[in-house]
Amino acid sequence: MTEQLEELKYSLIGLAGKGLINLIFGSMRIQVVGFEAVQQLVESKKIIFVFWHSRLLMISYLYQGWGGAIMVSHSKDGEIIARISSLQGYRIVRGSTSRGGARAMVNMIRILKEEGCPGGIIPDGPRGPRYKVQPGVIALGRKTGYPIIPISYSAQRIKAFDSWDRFILPYPFTKGTFIYGNPIFVPKDSMPKEVKELRVQLEKELNRITKQVDSYYGHVIL
Repeated sequence: MTEQLEELKYSLIGLAGKGLINLIFGSMRIQVVGFEAVQQLVESKKIIFVFWHSRLLMISYLYQGWGGAIMVSHSKDGEIIARISSLQGYRIVRGSTSRGGARAMVNMIRILKEEGCPGGIIPDGPRGPRYKVQPGVIALGRKTGYPIIPISYSAQRIKAFDSWDRFILPYPFTKGTFIYGNPIFVPKDSMPKEVKELRVQLEKELNRITKQVDSYYGHVIL
């Protein structure tokens, strides 16, 4: 009975979460920055989107229905993300750096290479450190040959939660901006030093575009 109640709880959370996301972002006026530079890559769908844990909502909304594969942790937060994302049409691969990461990475590589679908990684999940890229995403780019595209968003009126990730929730009917960063290409023969440099480069680029998009609305979220 307990397992059934737990399943019912998460099912309802998933439905409510998807409905709330559609309500909020469907009511917003959203502009896009930087798409022209990565348009061909994005339209190929052979890409890996990377975004901070705090900025996943608009991203999940805009790319729902694409059939992308996303890696989601086994945490309680991860379960909520998985339920909502599954209803949005994403393929869920469970695992993180702290639990099941190696198997999840193998599954992600297989799905992306066999099916040619986009991938999505939250590099500072499931519990941080905030705004720090873990090395797994670079390994995924190297194994698949997919370019890594950092993305982020912000909005004029938001609630920034006092959580480890400083999660943001826009208010309905506000203005928002979705931003694409410069893609990162990972050579298949990358040596450890180059892999480390690319990880740092990706982290800096993701932080850069997040600060840039926040600055449009005068936000400073540390």
